[in-house]
Amino acid sequence: MKNSLRSTAKRGATVGTIALGAAALLLSGCGAPPAPSGSASGSAGSYLGCIVSDSGGFDDQSFNQSSFEGLEKTVKDVGIQMKQAESSTTADFAPNLNQMVNAGCNLTFTVGFLLADATKTTATAHPDSHFAIIDDSTINLPNVKPVVYDTAQAAFLAGYVAASQSKTGKVGTFGGINIPTVTIFMDGFADGVAYYNQKKGASVQVLGWDKATQQGVFANTFEVIQEGTKATNNLLGDGADVIMPVAGPLGKGAGDAVLAANAGGKDAKLVWVDSDGYLTAPAYKSILLTSVIKTMGEAVETIVKDDKDGKFDPTPYVGTLENKGVALAPFHDLDASVSADTKAEIAAIQKDIISGALKVTSAASPK
Repeated sequence: MKNSLRSTAKRGATVGTIALGAAALLLSGCGAPPAPSGSASGSAGSYLGCIVSDSGGFDDQSFNQSSFEGLEKTVKDVGIQMKQAESSTTADFAPNLNQMVNAGCNLTFTVGFLLADATKTTATAHPDSHFAIIDDSTINLPNVKPVVYDTAQAAFLAGYVAASQSKTGKVGTFGGINIPTVTIFMDGFADGVAYYNQKKGASVQVLGWDKATQQGVFANTFEVIQEGTKATNNLLGDGADVIMPVAGPLGKGAGDAVLAANAGGKDAKLVWVDSDGYLTAPAYKSILLTSVIKTMGEAVETIVKDDKDGKFDPTPYVGTLENKGVALAPFHDLDASVSADTKAEIAAIQKDIISGALKVTSAASPK
C-alpha cells in the first residue's frame, strides 16, 4: 500500500501552486475507504466529488496529477467535499471505484483510458451515480461523461518547434503503451515536423514513430521509470536531440536521461506532455523546450459545477486549441533559443488550425 503522504509531499515539492482544501488520505485499493477532504460551506458542502487514478498515481507529474489538482482547486473554489483513491495496479481499479460508490460520491472522475472497462462496469451497476472518465470516449451511458482531448492539434505545434530547434536533424518520441491517447500525441508531433520540412525545405527526421504504419517505440509500461530512461537513451544514441515522451511517469526517466546526456556534452531538449512540465516537473526546467498541455483542471471544475447544479450531461467534452482545452506551453527558460520568426509561425499555424484552414488529423482524434 502506498504511503499516504508520498503523493502530497511530491506535489508540494514540485508544484506548490495549489492550496489544498484540507488534508486527505490517499487510498491505493486496500484498507478503509478514503476520508473526505475540503470544507463544507452552504449547500455545496454536502456535495462529494471523487477521483480514482490509474496505476501512475496522483504524483505522476502528468495527467493524473493535473486532474487531481483540478479537483483540489474545485474544493477550494466551490466548497465541496472530496475523496480520492490512488491505484497502484490495474487490479485496484474496480475496488477503488466501488469504494467511491459506497462512500456516496455524487460524481467520480476516473483518470485514463485504462479505467474504461472498470468505469463502464461500475456505472452500469450504479445508474444513479455519475461518472466522468478522462481520456476515453468508448462508454455510451447516460451517467458517464467522457472528457477527451484533441491533443494532436497542440502536438503539431510542438513538432514544428522541435524541428526548428534540432541541430542534428533528428527528433524523437516514444510512448508508454500503444493506445489511442498516446498515439494521438505522436501523430500530431510527426505531422508538425513534416509541416516544418514542407515549409522550410528541410528534412528533419522523426525517430520512434511512423504515422503511416502506426508503428514505433513503446516502453509497454507506465510504471517502470527506467524504461523511459532506456527508450530515451536509445533515441539519443540514434541522434535525436529533441525528445517527446508520451508515457506519464516515464517522462521522469526521459528527463534524467537527457540531463545525463547533456552533462556528457550533448545539447538535447525535452518536450513534456499533459501538464506544463516546467511547473509539474521542475527538475527538468533547464532542458524543457515546451509542453503539450491538456487543461484538465478547468474541465474538472466545470463538470463538477454543472453536476452540482443539476446539469449533468453525458455529451463528451472535447478539448481543442479553439476552446483552450489543449495548448502549447510557454518556452520558459529556453525562450531565447526560439527565434521570433518561429514564434510568429507557431502563432499563425495555431490560428489556421482553429479556423480549419489547416487540418490536423489522427486516427485517435475524438470523433
